[in-house]
Amino acid sequence: MATTSFPDASPSKNKKGAAAPAAPACPGPTGSGTPRGAASVGACTARVSPGDLTVTVAEPEFARRFGMSTDEIRGRRILDLLRSPVPARLRKKFTALSSGACRRFTETVTYRDGGGREFVAEVTWVAVRKPSGAVSGFVVLLRRAEAASRAADIRRAEGTRGTRGTRPEDAGGPVLSALDAQVLEGVASGESTVQLASRLYLSRQGVEYRVGQMFRRFDAPNRPALVARAHALGMFAAGQWPPRVLPDRVR
Repeated sequence: MATTSFPDASPSKNKKGAAAPAAPACPGPTGSGTPRGAASVGACTARVSPGDLTVTVAEPEFARRFGMSTDEIRGRRILDLLRSPVPARLRKKFTALSSGACRRFTETVTYRDGGGREFVAEVTWVAVRKPSGAVSGFVVLLRRAEAASRAADIRRAEGTRGTRGTRPEDAGGPVLSALDAQVLEGVASGESTVQLASRLYLSRQGVEYRVGQMFRRFDAPNRPALVARAHALGMFAAGQWPPRVLPDRVR
């Protein structure tokens, strides 16, 4: 895989030439900084402007994840490409990163490839600073999260082992695909079939099919009952509007 270097991404130095003390990493959703193995095969990077958060340069593999070339992805706003299940938490981490309170943080996001398929990924954001301490940009490290998703599935299965007649998803509510989670979020926020179809690039029949599937999975006769059932099962992040399905309920 081709790589793109960022020459000013090294730690700033003081007048004596020693590396300046690094700020602590912002805790991730589970209190971690960079995920273990984040720099392994499958990771790719891009550079983002600190002002408007647009991509200024990206590795070819980073652009390919979104079905674009490096020229096409340049100038795209990174938060339009990567979606956080808890936007308020992401904004809080950005504030800490920009202010120097931490040097990096990791967040679980979803993104859509060129074919419209949804994927879950772990993204590590690293602040690049000038010698003065001002932020000159962000390096974004994107890593597909299949391994993390499989580990979560194993933990859910182990947590319900020994429960007679109970499937893992029955004990804590259904686990949805990323697209079904978006449909459920739209239903919970009051979007119509036409609005959902337009936003998610689906046909109206495709939306109705997915909603009907969730009626059966949640044992709900209609949309209000579906939303109520999802809330009762703890599918949504608390205090979040518009509603967002929790990351551990998305495969």
